[in-house]
Amino acid sequence: MDHARKSHLTFYIFAAIVLAVVLALIAPTFAMKFQIGGEIFLRLLKMMVVPLVMASVMSGIIGLGDVRRLGRPGGFAVVYYLTTTVLAVVVGLVMVNLIDPGVGTVDQETLEALAEKGRAMIPEREEATIGTILEGLVLMLFTDNLILAAVETDLLPLIVFSIIFAGMLTTMGERVHAITAMIVQINDALLSFILLLMKLAPVGIFCLVTARFGEAQAEGAFAEMLSQTGWYVLTVLAGLGFHAFVTLPLILSFFTRRNPFRFMLQMSQAVLTAFSTASSSATLPVTMECAVERGRVSKRSVEFVLPLGATINMDGTALYEAVAAIFIAQAIGIDLTFAQQLMVAVTATLAAIGAAGIPEAGLVTMLIVLNTVGLPVEYVSLILPVDWLLDRFRTAVNVFGDSVGSAVVEKSFAGPEDGGEM
Repeated sequence: MDHARKSHLTFYIFAAIVLAVVLALIAPTFAMKFQIGGEIFLRLLKMMVVPLVMASVMSGIIGLGDVRRLGRPGGFAVVYYLTTTVLAVVVGLVMVNLIDPGVGTVDQETLEALAEKGRAMIPEREEATIGTILEGLVLMLFTDNLILAAVETDLLPLIVFSIIFAGMLTTMGERVHAITAMIVQINDALLSFILLLMKLAPVGIFCLVTARFGEAQAEGAFAEMLSQTGWYVLTVLAGLGFHAFVTLPLILSFFTRRNPFRFMLQMSQAVLTAFSTASSSATLPVTMECAVERGRVSKRSVEFVLPLGATINMDGTALYEAVAAIFIAQAIGIDLTFAQQLMVAVTATLAAIGAAGIPEAGLVTMLIVLNTVGLPVEYVSLILPVDWLLDRFRTAVNVFGDSVGSAVVEKSFAGPEDGGEM
């Protein structure tokens, strides 16, 4: 009965998205009036992120009993993140070179107009190098103000603090039993709150999607964006589709012997929510609930792998940035060498790891990728009309990649408790 109820919820969410898009296309002005409902739902999700990340990571470390047991699964998780991100970039580069979406699609007059628009939008910024990107990634691990990091939903330093603090608790024995018990209880209570929140998901998702699509339709963006960047959209979606339906399922099947498409169905609520919110961080509470309750992934693995994945595992973003950089080069008539494309791959991988799990964060890191290979950053305006739409698809791929990671890393957590049950 419970499984049937969850399947019905997935159907309601999917139906809400379809109905929202239809309403936005037919009556965009009316659709935009639902914005407040979508904003409320999004805020409720975001409200859960910081306490859930800290409680779940601490609960997972405490469950290990000894923080030294985290080394193996931690190493597995990092290797998985890097491998899938690199594979996504490779898929993107192959697709964009096969399809050539930027060749002859935009005339010179339009290019000049877009460049002028881009120059007006993009502030002066220091050019980034691989060294500065790596330095930034290291500094992202630490904060001088934990409260400020929580306010800004800067998850990586919160995760680092949670691992260190919970690891310390595991060494203090009975003296801190009350604290450890409270952390586990808080985590359980937050997961119960998420189950309650999911009952509102179809309504909240409908409001989110119809308001955003209605805004684009009211501005006349749909027809314009497809006429100018239709092949680019097709290339990104083809790359994301290959990664989501071929690369990740093969990895999941090889390492876990799970049916990848059944697992995809089990994670469908999280994937649809990711499409609706365009934020892997905001979707994190739903992703964790789906992985444990429906995917039957070990709670211990979910509590460690998913919060970290929502912060640094951005397969879809990396793929999109690689495709976008080559597309822009093709559109303005610059032929990138193999070495330059390799530089795009490396930079897109590192920049995606540093991308925030918020809507359109990929645009910020896109400027870094363009700078690295000497492409004019003002031409980023070429992809702006469609970024909001592609952002939803790449976020859905990011979230599915995170959930696959939790299943793959699961076996590296030793212990009889890790049977995938609540």
